[in-house]
Amino acid sequence: MMSVRLTQFSHGGGCGCKIAPAVLAQLLAASPFKTFPADLLVGVETSDDAAVYRLNPQQAIIATTDFFTPIVDNPRDFGRIAAANALSDVYAMGGRPLFALALVGMPLDKLPPEVIREILAGGEEICATAGIPIAGGHSIDVLEPIYGLVGIGLVHPDQIKRNSGARAGDVLILGKPLGIGILSAALKKEVLSTAGYAEMLRWTTQLNTPGCTFARMEDVHAVTDVTGFGLAGHLLEICRGSHVGATIRFSQLPVIGEAIHHAQKGIVTGASARNWAGYGSQITLTPELAKWQQKILSDPQTSGGLLVACAPSSADAVLDQFRQEGFECAAIIGEIRGDLPTVTVDA
Repeated sequence: MMSVRLTQFSHGGGCGCKIAPAVLAQLLAASPFKTFPADLLVGVETSDDAAVYRLNPQQAIIATTDFFTPIVDNPRDFGRIAAANALSDVYAMGGRPLFALALVGMPLDKLPPEVIREILAGGEEICATAGIPIAGGHSIDVLEPIYGLVGIGLVHPDQIKRNSGARAGDVLILGKPLGIGILSAALKKEVLSTAGYAEMLRWTTQLNTPGCTFARMEDVHAVTDVTGFGLAGHLLEICRGSHVGATIRFSQLPVIGEAIHHAQKGIVTGASARNWAGYGSQITLTPELAKWQQKILSDPQTSGGLLVACAPSSADAVLDQFRQEGFECAAIIGEIRGDLPTVTVDA
């Protein structure tokens, strides 16, 4: 079974196969949907992590979906990563998952049934950790392996954590280290170490459960998860939705050590360049930063960390919650400014 390399079927693995932000903006610009029902509390307005629909004064349904091509070769690991990534959007909105539906596309003439079963088992394993069932799904025969979930969750309508609530003076906290896309590129080039793979797997399969607690913290003003558009791209979404600017300090970013090593050698994903082409004009880099550091900022993350904007007085509580749930790399990385929706990166 393990003689099959899943990544050989992928032109871009994990969240690195997302449509580039500039292209996506063009595709969505002509959307015919301009008005929405009042009970649709979160839609497409600010490119938030999930849709949220109010059922009654105490309950709102969160609906999201995420799927992609293989980022690793091990089928069970691929299933685990894809499932954790899909459920992350529920946690980012402040919700708790209720159940999931599986989205499965497999090249049946190329993958043995036991490989496909392992992918599905990996997804089931993560959902079991989240305490939810996979209640159904849909499958098709395609050229590239594709796996993911529809995630359904529940949140109180007054506790939704949008990406559009950041306020001037907020501090920015990132829950997981950056560099997953770079490690995936190193894996495809067969230069990723065993320790690097273990680090990659550790973070991509860790559920972003602190989001449930952040929902009840009034001084947490905005939350998103960092995925395919990289830290810079998803921070820009917070800035645009909140009509604010942001400053981050590269020296304070949690970054996986081996990812730094590979980035300095020029091993990065094609998606990193596409991301930067889409939004780099809105990022101001201090001259001290090297080219590889810019690649870290636009590196596509798969199942990345929560990015939190909160009042300075609640920063310690947010960090404590992260660390209580196993996110010891969580760190303050910058702050929100009350000006134009751009991002400045200092050394």
